[in-house]
Amino acid sequence: MNDLWAGMLQAFWMVVGLDPELAEITLRSLQVTLIALVLGSSIALPLAALLAVRRFRWRRTVIAILNALMGLPPVVVGLVVYVLLSRSGPFGILGLLFTPTAMIIAQVIIIVPLIASIAHQSLRDLWSEYHDLLISMNVSQMQKMRTLLWDARRSLLTASLAGFGRAIGEVGAIMIVGGNIDHATRVLTTAIALETGKGDFALALALGFILIALAIGVNLTIHWLSKTEREGRW
Repeated sequence: MNDLWAGMLQAFWMVVGLDPELAEITLRSLQVTLIALVLGSSIALPLAALLAVRRFRWRRTVIAILNALMGLPPVVVGLVVYVLLSRSGPFGILGLLFTPTAMIIAQVIIIVPLIASIAHQSLRDLWSEYHDLLISMNVSQMQKMRTLLWDARRSLLTASLAGFGRAIGEVGAIMIVGGNIDHATRVLTTAIALETGKGDFALALALGFILIALAIGVNLTIHWLSKTEREGRW
């Protein structure tokens, strides 16, 4: 018990003192996850708008697949990306394996179904309200999608924040494709796993504090956005 308290105290001072190693790992985690979030949202949000506005033959199948992929095990994503980027894989010549780029690719694959599914639910409800008006105005399909994306921006931000929370806490896929290389691909989750195995509980706890703070911050932001959206409707 004394070792635990000592580790927590040391972890606290590492966070307060902005320990260089701690800061480096945190900044790398944020960099990788934010890039993945921007790319993932750029794919997922227009896809969600398209599924809300356009009716086509395989639409329900696409929606069902997106919902199913929300529960896709991240280690499976990591394995698939590893195979594709390995030397014997089709993209091995690019040399992306065990780089931050490979980690970003894995995170994008993980969060796109989540963001798209959440966003589609919001856009579908909004489309039911806007349908007759936009049809009567004879606007193009692209204009319909832009209108929905703009007017539902708070809900879409909530969807993107959910994707951020999923990505920042991911460890399995990131460990597989990133390799947890010091000063290169080591991020919060993989560093926690490594330092815990080494018995360095102070650094592991300090990293855990930051990860928990990020998770709480994201959830509070989602709660605040949901609350303001409900108030705005009233």
